[in-house]
Amino acid sequence: MNKLFTTIFALAVSSVTVSGLAQEAKGDAKAGETKNAMCIGCHGIKGYQASFPEVYKVPMISGQSGKYIASALHAYKKGERKHPTMRAIADSLSDQDIADLAAYYSTSGLVAGAELPAKPAEPSAEVQALLNKANCSSCHGANFSKPIDPSYPKIGGQHADYLFVALKSYKVENNPKVGRGNAIMAGMARQYTNTELKQLAKYLSSVDGELKVVPQGKFR
Repeated sequence: MNKLFTTIFALAVSSVTVSGLAQEAKGDAKAGETKNAMCIGCHGIKGYQASFPEVYKVPMISGQSGKYIASALHAYKKGERKHPTMRAIADSLSDQDIADLAAYYSTSGLVAGAELPAKPAEPSAEVQALLNKANCSSCHGANFSKPIDPSYPKIGGQHADYLFVALKSYKVENNPKVGRGNAIMAGMARQYTNTELKQLAKYLSSVDGELKVVPQGKFR
């Protein structure tokens, strides 16, 4: 185990404790379905694109881990994730609101009995080398949809352009509006050039995953 991975593992253990504290409220999926009016305008439209900090498809969040959604919203609320729109939305939510939305989206669109392959299709040798460099599967799972801790995201099948923007954001420093303050992912992302991050994002988007866009029947 190299020095970087040892340091990252220690930070990961610490972050699990923090993320566990962040979601003390028990989520109610039915309540969350009544609170997602600010979510569906972007995440409930297939192909919807954001324009800040660049044009990219907004992430699919239906089927995502509830603990990850809660952790992400708390990070926006605390300013650890610097996105003006998401910061404003997260600021408007109580801890109970966040827990309810997380519970709702964690079950939204999931098909009972559906199983993903244990491992995705083999990547090219070049991409495999990039995956090995940060040992991505050690946290996100062998098929990138079963992370070792539910506060880590499922990334298999996520939009490539979103993954690319998200990965780049971990490398941003001293920008009041862009960036993500996660020491673990910052250490990982900085090992790669942006061209390499784009290769990783393209591959990860191609594998089977549980994430999807579930269109809203009507806006409220």
